[in-house]
Amino acid sequence: KHPYGTRLCDYQKCIRTNDLDEVGDVTHHTFFEMLGNWSLGDYFKDESISWSFEFLTQDLNIPKERLAVTIFAGNDLIPFDEESYNKWLELGIPKERIARTEDDNFWIAGASGPCGPDTEIFYFRSDEDIPEKFDLEDNRWVEIWNNVFMQYHKDEDGNITELPKKNVDTGMGVERVTAVLEGVNDNYLSSIFKDIIELIEEISNKKY
Repeated sequence: KHPYGTRLCDYQKCIRTNDLDEVGDVTHHTFFEMLGNWSLGDYFKDESISWSFEFLTQDLNIPKERLAVTIFAGNDLIPFDEESYNKWLELGIPKERIARTEDDNFWIAGASGPCGPDTEIFYFRSDEDIPEKFDLEDNRWVEIWNNVFMQYHKDEDGNITELPKKNVDTGMGVERVTAVLEGVNDNYLSSIFKDIIELIEEISNKKY
């Protein structure tokens, strides 16, 4: 049991370790902050997806037309995440904006342990016309939030069983969402980095 209960939210100071090659573009940072909320055996996919969508579209006023999502496609051991797919359709995300992947939409820390499918939420961060179909290879679509559903346990032999208590773990990038809300297509142009960039420009005599 967690001393704060079954529904938690917090922010995490993070250091990127497993995808360092991505650092150097306008969305990936060596050090970043992650907003998160967790359900420890409490709410699950339906509520998690609904509340994420509500927070983005109603609290942050992000247009639904600029959102797309990915879901777990399924494999030989674990079925397609139909529940998440149907929930996104119900919330008004068209099927052309829902992409199915296997490796990118399944979370596990290491080779064994708690694991499960996830659904990632993307924002179209560009001044160009929004394409009707979501293309994961199009880097104008930027992931802003990931909802991980700890649904299974994988043992050391690779066997998958359902967890008796299912958990939710989500992560939203502070720098990416700030850039979205401030209407810039480069995290380094947001207010988070503005003072630092200006000081570097002054010291280096170079413009960013």
